[in-house]
Amino acid sequence: MLHRDPKTYALNDFGRLAVAQGASSFGDALLMVSLAGSIFFSQDIYKSRSQVLLYLLLTMAPFAVVAPIIGPALDRSKAGRRTLMAIGLFGRALTCYLMAGRLDTLFLYPLAFVALVLAKGHTVAKASLVPAVVKSDEALVDANSRLAFIGVVTSTAGGVIGAGIIALVGSPWSLRFAAIMFLVGGILALRIPKAKVSTTPETQEEVGELHAPSIIFAGSAMTIMRGSVGFLAFFLAFHLRSSNEAEWFFGAVLAASALGGFVGVILAPIARRRVREEVILSSTLIAGSFMALIAARYPERFSTLLLVLVIALSAQCGRIAFDSLLQRDGPEHLRGRAFARFETRFQVAWVVGALIPVALLDLLTEREGYFALGLGLAFAAATYIGSLRTHGAWAGRGGRGERAVANDGPSAETAPSLHDDEESRDDYEDDSRPEPWTST
Repeated sequence: MLHRDPKTYALNDFGRLAVAQGASSFGDALLMVSLAGSIFFSQDIYKSRSQVLLYLLLTMAPFAVVAPIIGPALDRSKAGRRTLMAIGLFGRALTCYLMAGRLDTLFLYPLAFVALVLAKGHTVAKASLVPAVVKSDEALVDANSRLAFIGVVTSTAGGVIGAGIIALVGSPWSLRFAAIMFLVGGILALRIPKAKVSTTPETQEEVGELHAPSIIFAGSAMTIMRGSVGFLAFFLAFHLRSSNEAEWFFGAVLAASALGGFVGVILAPIARRRVREEVILSSTLIAGSFMALIAARYPERFSTLLLVLVIALSAQCGRIAFDSLLQRDGPEHLRGRAFARFETRFQVAWVVGALIPVALLDLLTEREGYFALGLGLAFAAATYIGSLRTHGAWAGRGGRGERAVANDGPSAETAPSLHDDEESRDDYEDDSRPEPWTST
């Protein structure tokens, strides 16, 4: 009888987090495709506009809960981060199951609201867990990139599969499939060990570190980037529908966005091995601004696809760089509330950016929309770089990120692995539970 080494199948701490995140992203894509089919594409454009406005306003409300309640709770609780991930996944499984039979009723909106609250709590918990499941600060960008790559792959797969399910048997079944994926993700989240949490109260120095120039300036830059993503997404959605674009071009736009995300998660860790997070973030703003102004000058299908690709790439690289910068310069004991605070700001910016083209549907031309996008990103790039230079944060003196960056960057050994190795981690409490897929 053959006996296999249990290590072959065992996931390490980062692997459990990665697989749980993949299940979450897959389920989220199924959920979003189902809601898009019910709220946006199934109705007249002007009728759908009012429902989209309502949905956008609902997306801001969850952060009234996430920021003041969830963030501090994560910082105080040993098991809070993995528990919140599990609750978010199990809760979305239930809401998707309930939504499957209520797509044509007013109950859809409160259920969507609950799903959004749970999804945002999951996002905060996942981001605050990353530093505890990697071995060094140098591995943070690689870890964030791998999680982002998994998210892009599973989101793309979920969107494609969800669209196929809707075409064959309808939106309710794509929601039921999403419920299954969330259920699987919740089970995996419970296998992530409890992170050790300091029982000492935060000091004034730690609170002050959240206001370090490197963090504040990067947060402001990412706020504008996130607003630009929301603006472009809804500007194109309504513009393409109102101009009766061919269905294949909708698909091409989605493909360009997915490709940009793929390139972003591959490019970010490569860039980080050569330059600091601040350089990556400023470069993404410049690239997005340049491409938006080119598209405004030549508003054609090809330039639109290039703009979508560049904005998706820039947003992905910028977000990975920002997460790593916050994990690098922010105090460890306050990561939960730090991520909650910035996630709140980014989501509100995304919604505000999306509201502009929805509200001004009849006023903004394609050229004007692209020009406004380019100006906004150019302003963000100029103010970010200028602020860093003024406060000395460009050279690494604005926070705790004084570590030098060698030209060759972190070695391959610093990149997080999905499977167990021989080194033990002391960032976690011992749950005294057997590893998954191992024999006793």
